Amino acid sequence: MKKLALLAAPLLLAAAPVPPQTPASPGTIADAVSKQQLHATVEKLVSFGTRHTLSSQTDPKRGIGAATHWAEEEFERYAKACGGCLAIAKPSDTVTGRRVPTPTKVTDVLAIQKGTSDPNRVIIISGHIDSRVTDVMDFTSDAPGANDDGSGTAAVIEAARVLSKHRFPATIVYAVLVGEEQGLLGGKILADYAKAEGWQVEAVLNNDIIGNSLGADGLSDDAHVRVLSEGVRGDWTPELIAAQRSLGGFNDAPSRNLSRFVAGLAEDLALGLDVRQIWRTDRFGRGGDHIPFQQAGYPAIRFSVAVENYDWQHQNLRTENGVQYGDTIDKMDFAYLARVTKLNVATLAALARAPMPPAPEVKGAVSTDTTLSWASVPAADGYVVRWRRTDAAHWEHALRLPGNATGHVLKGVRVDDWVFGVSAVSADGHESPVASAVPGGAFKPYVAPTSD
Repeated sequence: MKKLALLAAPLLLAAAPVPPQTPASPGTIADAVSKQQLHATVEKLVSFGTRHTLSSQTDPKRGIGAATHWAEEEFERYAKACGGCLAIAKPSDTVTGRRVPTPTKVTDVLAIQKGTSDPNRVIIISGHIDSRVTDVMDFTSDAPGANDDGSGTAAVIEAARVLSKHRFPATIVYAVLVGEEQGLLGGKILADYAKAEGWQVEAVLNNDIIGNSLGADGLSDDAHVRVLSEGVRGDWTPELIAAQRSLGGFNDAPSRNLSRFVAGLAEDLALGLDVRQIWRTDRFGRGGDHIPFQQAGYPAIRFSVAVENYDWQHQNLRTENGVQYGDTIDKMDFAYLARVTKLNVATLAALARAPMPPAPEVKGAVSTDTTLSWASVPAADGYVVRWRRTDAAHWEHALRLPGNATGHVLKGVRVDDWVFGVSAVSADGHESPVASAVPGGAFKPYVAPTSD
């Protein structure tokens, strides 16, 4: 969150006593991310030759089968080290389509770290392990996929290594996805699995192309990471759009507020890495595995490098006119990848420690006051009401309320001129993302309100 001066509310409850052993802060946890470990993971992924979704699933050394088997073994190794805190799951589907001409079994690999007190609330980090070359149907040529998306897969596996040494109220899912290049298949499989399992998915952090800092035009930027977020919910209905046209909400989908949360956290962590919020679902005309989650109604964002190098992605390995093409490990910036991974790890820890965001509602038409209300949130020790001008990018004002609050009247604040939101705060001070008090602002799949 961007830090704001909190206004004191009447009858503010006293802070809960600090437990005898205070858990490590998200930033301290993230410090354990290892650049060397990330390099070793990408090096191993590249060694499988190709990880194309249509490549061999049975060859022990080459292809998608060998790669996903190795990822599963890594998760099992970390599970053993933490006394069984990680459960392995492999949701799959047999797929055919424009880029999958014959029926092919596509299998994701998950490590599930069950929450201690709120296990059905789920935060997901994902990256796709499959790779490709120029021809998306070429499954035999070498496709190292170092940055796209060995980098994102390495971040997922490193997050599991680091975070499995700690315990969190909410569940964290580490997801290695397959089939992104053939049509976002792995993301769809996991989104369907989450729905079938009845998970309350609070956030999805999709990492895709996060490991280089030099663009194809020579522009270098290792000080920023792009975080892309949808403005209109992916599970929109005509009724929701009509309500948002009347009451607002096109800049306040839960994915957009998740992006704001990450940007504020990056500022607090001082990693030498600032978030450049890109207010699009994905890069112009392109897509990623976060989109199937958004379509299912789950808040989801994409992390990607500040500047892409198009010579080094989706290319056959070759040199033409002195220009090297291909997604090889020597083109990567592992110090940059480590900082992006640290931001992911800190975000996962912060989200898993904080309560679920509330689902606030606002009233105040033809009134000089604004009334906010929400249902109480489990484990919330307090709430923060926030508001900003309708044309402002970030929250501008904040008011802290006690944990027994389920509403508040802002005297002299006219609803017409502001956007409002509410976050929940745990007893140890971890604050959730803000949920905006707009149609579709809640961190859950959209359901149209029933008429009275």
